[in-house]
Amino acid sequence: MKIAVTYENGQVFQHFGHSEHFKVYEVENGSVVSSKVVDTNGNGHGALAGFLQELGVAQLICGGIGGGARDALAQAGITLYPGASGDADAQVAALLAGTLQYNPDTKCSHHEGHESGEHHCHEGHNGCSGH
Repeated sequence: MKIAVTYENGQVFQHFGHSEHFKVYEVENGSVVSSKVVDTNGNGHGALAGFLQELGVAQLICGGIGGGARDALAQAGITLYPGASGDADAQVAALLAGTLQYNPDTKCSHHEGHESGEHHCHEGHNGCSGH
């Protein structure tokens, strides 16, 4: 089984649609046997679900995520754990131990419906990380 985490500098990156990297963990018998950081090659938002599906990812840990991306992941059969934060490796270990702290209702709410292309996720908006 493969688990992916939105990834930046060892941490869970807080906006799925702007993820430039994922860390993908190969899990066997409840333990991580390998991991690697993969570049999204400029893919964003909805295309990322297909990207993860091609990698064989079954589960995704992320911070904030918009409704369209949630739908695309669901269609790709990828189980979503949004609203997570902190060290990526620790979050995967917590998921495997059944102790992952996440918020299934986390959405990037300020992202919905704005088509201008301006998205400043880290400028005090509460919607991206769910905090």
